[in-house]
Amino acid sequence: MISLTRYQNTPLLGFAAFSGTGKTTLLEQLIPELNQANIHIAMVKHTHHEKFDIDKPGKDSYRLRKAGADQMLVASANRWALMVEHNQAYRKQHPEPELFELLPHLNLKQADLILVEGFKHEQISKIELHRPTLGKPLLHPDDPDIIAIASDQPDLAEQYPDQIKCPILDLNNIQEIAGFITTQIRT
Repeated sequence: MISLTRYQNTPLLGFAAFSGTGKTTLLEQLIPELNQANIHIAMVKHTHHEKFDIDKPGKDSYRLRKAGADQMLVASANRWALMVEHNQAYRKQHPEPELFELLPHLNLKQADLILVEGFKHEQISKIELHRPTLGKPLLHPDDPDIIAIASDQPDLAEQYPDQIKCPILDLNNIQEIAGFITTQIRT
C-alpha cells in the first residue's frame, strides 16, 4: 500500500516532469474530476519565470506593490491573494522558494488534498508525467518519492522491465488518474 506524504494531516501529492510534458494541462483536467469526487484542492505551483504578476499594471494592488510594499494582500468577498516581494539579499540566501516554507499560507480547513506542480526535488509523494517522445529520461526509480508514472505510452513497463517499480497510469485517462489519487487519499 502506498502512503501519501501529509502536511498537518492533509495529503500532499506532487506532479513531477520535465518542462513541456503537460503538467499544467493535466492538472487543469484533473482538478474538476477530483472536485466531482467531493475532494477540495489546495494548489501550489512553482514557476521558473523570474518575475510574474497576478495583479495587472494600473490596478491599485499593483501600484502599491510597485511603490514598495514588500507584502501586498488583496481581499474581497470572493477571494484573497498575498504577493510577497523578495529583495536581493533574501534571493541570495534563498535562490528558490521551499515548498514547506509556502505551505503554512494555505487554509487547510478548506482542503482535502494539496496538489503541487513543480518542486520535483522535494521529498513528497509524486506522480511522474513521462512522454517518451520528448526524449527525456525517467525520474523514477532515482526518485524514491514517485508513487506512480502517468505516461502516454502504454508499454512503458516493457521498455524499462527492471526499472519501473510503481504503477503506470494512462496519461490520457483523467478518470484513471483521479481514481488512483482518490484511492490513495481515502486509504
